[in-house]
Formats: sequence, structure tokens, C-alpha cells
Amino acid sequence: MWLAPARGTSGEVVTAAAEVSKAPRPNPVRHALVRYRRSLSSVGLVFALVFFAWSMTPSLLPRAWYLQGVATGICTATGYLIGVGVARLVRRIGYHPDWSPLARYRGNVALGAVTCVYVPVALGLGAHWQEQVRVLVGVRADEDFYYGLVLAIALGVATALREVGRLLLAASRRVGTWGARYVPVRIARLAGVVVVAVMTVLVVNGGLVNGFLAVVNAIAARSDKGDFPGVEQPNTAERSGGPGSLVRWESLGKEGRAFVAGGPRAEQLTAFTGRPALSPIRAYGGLSSAGSLREVAALVVAELERTGAFDRAVLAVATTTGTGWVDPAIAEALEYVEGGDTAIAAVQYSYLPSWAAFVADRDSPRAAGLELFDQVYAAWQRRPAQHRPRLVAFGESLGSFGGQAAFSGLQDMTTRTSGALWVGTPNSTEVWRQLTADREPGSDERLPVVDGGAAARFAARPDDLDLGTPWGPHRVVYLQHASDPVVWWSTDLLTGPPDWLEEPRGPDVSPEMTWLPAVTFWQLTIDMVFAADVPPGYGHHYGPVEVAGAWAQVLTPADWSADDTARYRQLVEAR
Repeated sequence: MWLAPARGTSGEVVTAAAEVSKAPRPNPVRHALVRYRRSLSSVGLVFALVFFAWSMTPSLLPRAWYLQGVATGICTATGYLIGVGVARLVRRIGYHPDWSPLARYRGNVALGAVTCVYVPVALGLGAHWQEQVRVLVGVRADEDFYYGLVLAIALGVATALREVGRLLLAASRRVGTWGARYVPVRIARLAGVVVVAVMTVLVVNGGLVNGFLAVVNAIAARSDKGDFPGVEQPNTAERSGGPGSLVRWESLGKEGRAFVAGGPRAEQLTAFTGRPALSPIRAYGGLSSAGSLREVAALVVAELERTGAFDRAVLAVATTTGTGWVDPAIAEALEYVEGGDTAIAAVQYSYLPSWAAFVADRDSPRAAGLELFDQVYAAWQRRPAQHRPRLVAFGESLGSFGGQAAFSGLQDMTTRTSGALWVGTPNSTEVWRQLTADREPGSDERLPVVDGGAAARFAARPDDLDLGTPWGPHRVVYLQHASDPVVWWSTDLLTGPPDWLEEPRGPDVSPEMTWLPAVTFWQLTIDMVFAADVPPGYGHHYGPVEVAGAWAQVLTPADWSADDTARYRQLVEAR
């Protein structure tokens, strides 16, 4: 039987409905933030805060605010990952802290309060340290440090990396759950992690990286067909691409055309030395000059024969960087020091810029350095000993890495050359690493002394080459700045402090720089992005004057003195 509602019931229902409609609706943004915060590990956040502050500490070079944001984001994500790993390890060994809701609440409030103080202080100290590093490397110290944007970029990068990590973890769990049907659970979980890690590496290397590099290579190959402003085809027989050349001008590539078109001519060298000078020979082969690297090298040797390079006083084999670049400072300094009685041979082996070639293609520079030197050396040996030029080798950065691949070690280098100049050598170069490891006890890693400096010497400035001991007949010089991240970057930085941070530091390295696990590795990785965008004498920027001083030590020309080096400095600065 139906019962009638009590009096006033409908009115009360309407009133209740009105009160509900007036109740504040939950804020979806706030709700999402609360949910996201609850998904975060408190231990992970503590570690993330520590790594956030560590990322602000000084490294070798000053960082622009946006690069600081990227470095801080990567370091923060790394710290969070380590914290999560520590928390899981603690739980795995049987310790399960039973915090009450009130204790958890108070802990979160305390963490929030510390964060509000800790983050601004870290940002302020970071700005201070960046100014300090700018002064040390001769960069203007008034660049703005956008605190808010640094923080925003760091949070964005860290959040993105965390989400990628969560996706990978979820994928490994799914694989482990599926595998648990067939094998024990622990083995299935381990297999899930391994499978996802391997698949991730394959996808990144085989898909993302290769695809990205393919795009970069296509863009670089198209750019290689253009020319720098002011580059014109040479009208002298001493240059590849000029009259009578066996190499087509169009095939030299952008950097190759700039190389053969540049440099001093005989009249400029005569005006500087006060003596009759020859026009320097520059022989070059581009990627499209022949069908293979071996054929390109053979073509360059034929160019050396055509131009009379084997009749010059000095013949230099230069290994280029990724795009085929030969550092004009090193080439011109050699030509001025020897009064133009020189010949330089080089080949292009890639369209990729140096950073891309360094990451993805380390075989090509090695192959180019070995192939060109071996072919030039074979042609040099065929000439009578009394009619051979002094044979030297040089390269900068990736060119130094590839150039040294032609030699099994220092003894081989001094046996087959009259000397060499290696500038800004990457840390992964085998000969360099061996010499540094074999340094005399008590000598520093940044300027190692090997066998009393009889054959090889290391210098940040030309004055460092004076060890007070006699040189041997053949001289090898390594130029390397204490603040050059290309020289000091290594995966070893992930696991322990390098000797160059434990020993007395160079004058261009901050006394407050400290090795920090994982952080220092990422700091130097970021430093390499603009390693050459500093004044000469710092970072990865090796100026013509210090290079000229090094060549004078390698070649010991009778007609060159310290006064000539000073005059060369004036000439360079007047340009």
C-alpha cells in the first residue's frame, strides 16, 4: 500500500537539493595535483631536492639559463630515481616503517616548507656560481639568470623523464606478469626489466636516434652544397679546385671549399717574415670527389704529387671534424711559422656536424685518419730520404680523435712522423688515454709528464711546454685547457671523482667545483653544447697565438722566435 509523504517532506527535499547545489564543487586542477602528489615517493622527492641543489654547483663552463634548466631537470629526475630505488631496497630487506596518517601529514608539511626555502636559495647560489665561472673564462658576467624559467624548465624536464620511467616500469611489470605463467615470479620480473631495457635501447638507437641522425645528415648534405660568404674558387695551382686540379671544385664540400680558398698567400707571408715566401699548398678531397674513402685519399695524394707538396719543407696530414672542417687557426699558424713552405692534406668523411658524428659515428673519423695518413706516408716513403719533407700530423677535437687512430702509440707516432699537434683531444682517444694513464708519479692529470717530456708534452698554454728537460728529435704536443669539457668528459664521471678535480686545478676552473655522483657527468655533458663559445684560451676554443706557439715547439724553425709570436698575435688581433 502506498503511503503519502509526511508534511513538509517535499519542502525539505527541495531545501536539501538547494543546499547541495550551493556546496562548492571540487577544483579539478587541485584534485589532479593532489592525486599527482600522492603518486610521488617522499623519499624520491628528498633525493630530488638534493640533486636539484647539486645541479646548481659550478662546472667547467658557464651555462645559459635554459641549459641550466635542462641540466637541473635531468639531475632532479636522476635524484628522484635513486631515491625511489633506495626506498624499494629498504623495503626489500624487510624494513617497513608504519607511519601514522598524522606523521605522514606532518612529514609532507615539513618537506613542503623545506622546499619553499631550499629551492630559492639553491637558485640564488646557482646564479652566483655562474657569474664566478664567467669571470674565470673571460665571459661577460652580466648575463641574466631567469630564476622562474630555470625552475619551470627543470620541473618540466624532470616530470617528463619521470613519466617515461613510469611507462617503462609499467611495461616491464606487464611482461613480468605474462612471464610468470611459465617461469617463477622473480625470474619473470627480472626478465621483464631486461626485455624492456633491451627493447628501449633498440628503439632509441635503431629508431629515434638513427631517424634523427638521418634527418640531420640530409639537412647537412644539402647545406654542404652551399658556400660561406666570400668564398671563391682559387686561381692558383697550389690549391685543390684551382687551375689544373684533379679534384672538382664542386665536389669539395662547403668546408673543403672554405679551406682551399682561405689561408695566407705568398705576398702576405713575405710581408710578415720579410723574406721571399711560397704560397702554401692545400690539398683536399670531399665526400663526392670519388667513390670511396680510399679513392678520395688516393686523389688527395695525387694532388700532393701534382702541386709539388713532397718538395716542401713540411707536409702535414690533417684529420678533419665531422663536416670536413679544418681549424683555420691551426692551418694558418703552421703556414706562418714555416713561411709558407708547407703543404696540408685533408679529406672529408662525413656530412654530420661534429657533435652528431661524435655521438653516432666514431668509426668514420678513425677510418679517415688511418687511410689518409697511411697513403700519404707510403708516398712519402717512396721518395729518397734526403728529398723528403718533414712529415707531421694534426687535428682538433674529433680530428684529434681520428688522427691519432693512425698510430698504435707514441712510439709509432714519433717513428713515422717528425712531430704532431693534437688540440682539444676527446677523452675517449686511445693514445691520449694511455699516455695520461702512464704519466710520471706526482704529475697532474691535466698536464701529465710522460718520460720527462722527451717525446710528448701537454700544455694549456705554450709556456707549459718548457719542462726544463731536453726534447727528443721528434716532438708531439697536446694542447688542452683545464676548462675544456671535450677533454675531460667521460662516463667514468658517473662513478667516481676524476684526478683533475682532486689535484691542483687550472686557473680557469672554479675552486668550488666538486665531483657529485651523476651530477658532474650531466653538467659536463651540457657544457659540451657550447664548449667553443668562450674567448680563446678557455674551454674548447684554442686561439691562433697559442697554436702558433705550439707549432714553434714542434717544428723548431730557425727563423721563428718569441718576438715573431708576439708579432703574430698583433697580426691576428688586427683582423
